[in-house]
Amino acid sequence: MSSESAPLARLSMSLPAELFRQLDTMVAERALPSRSQLISELIRHALAEHESLTRPDEMLAGTITIVYRAERGRVRHQLSHTQASYLKEVISSQHVFLEHDQSLEVLLVQGPAVRLKELCDAIRRIRGIQQLELVTTTSLLPPLHKQDIGFYAKIGDNA
Repeated sequence: MSSESAPLARLSMSLPAELFRQLDTMVAERALPSRSQLISELIRHALAEHESLTRPDEMLAGTITIVYRAERGRVRHQLSHTQASYLKEVISSQHVFLEHDQSLEVLLVQGPAVRLKELCDAIRRIRGIQQLELVTTTSLLPPLHKQDIGFYAKIGDNA
């Protein structure tokens, strides 16, 4: 985040009293400095979700969180096979074993919204998947490598 403050716009809204109370409770439980910070977070989440639904070619980054039963490695094998079909989109994955023969896997992903949705659908089709959630953001990872054609040509000349 930059040290300069972004220009702010004011929003006035009316909420049912119970919803307002729940909002204040959530702000207090998270120890946030203001309602505005929480509402901004909720709006950013809704906007990223909206982008993924309405602009299928829009580039998004995010995570896919998966909980599954570890049934003798079959599910892990199928997950690996599915991820291999989406090498451009799956940047990394983290796996941990949970209690009661369950596993948690988190994939760091980036790509067109339509490809991320296809990846989620492919994972959901694997028998044994118990939970799956895609969380996206419209902010992207910086390019991991910039190809400098001249640099690679020089290496080839020296070989």
